[in-house]
Amino acid sequence: MSTFAKRERLLLADLLEAEGPEAPTLCEGWTTRDLAAHVVVRERRPDAAGGILIKPLAARLERVMSEFTDKPYEELIHLIRTGPPRFSPFSLKQVEEMSSTVEFYVHTEDVRRARPDWTPRELDPVFQDALWSRLERTARLMGRGTPTGLVLRRPDGQTAVAQRGTPVVTATGQPSELLLFLYGRQNAADVELEGEKAAITKLHESKQLGL
Repeated sequence: MSTFAKRERLLLADLLEAEGPEAPTLCEGWTTRDLAAHVVVRERRPDAAGGILIKPLAARLERVMSEFTDKPYEELIHLIRTGPPRFSPFSLKQVEEMSSTVEFYVHTEDVRRARPDWTPRELDPVFQDALWSRLERTARLMGRGTPTGLVLRRPDGQTAVAQRGTPVVTATGQPSELLLFLYGRQNAADVELEGEKAAITKLHESKQLGL
């Protein structure tokens, strides 16, 4: 039975392949080649991937990323499509599902929404619920650096607090769009913001959302 993570992995691999290695992404300074290398390093080089969060490992991550971006683009796509090796914790279905569903969804949208003619993707309610479940668990972590209070709200009224404080901004949208907003893709996310005008502006321009 296919999982959400598996489905999003294959969608991302297909999209990267179709766009080619030099297409733009929403990740500042990254082409599709850089994004593909990032996905592969995250799954296959845990000794370096820690540099995403741990500053002392950042230089190592940069070196390993450089090695992988130099690989043939077709090889990177193949490595994404076939998944992590056995020794990787991401090879465990439960781990992959919990840690990679959002990763692959966000990066797929990084490629899709970098196009000038992108259109919204239809997501089924079950997947939206799965994304909301993950959003609830990670909201405080991803929103810890926001310059204002931040409440995330689904159209049905369910809420999650990403950051306590005042003034408070409430972001309303589908879980998929709230995830993109919380992961620092504010300009590409379809959300409605309510609160003081200055606070909304500050939040929209913040570079502190996400990891």
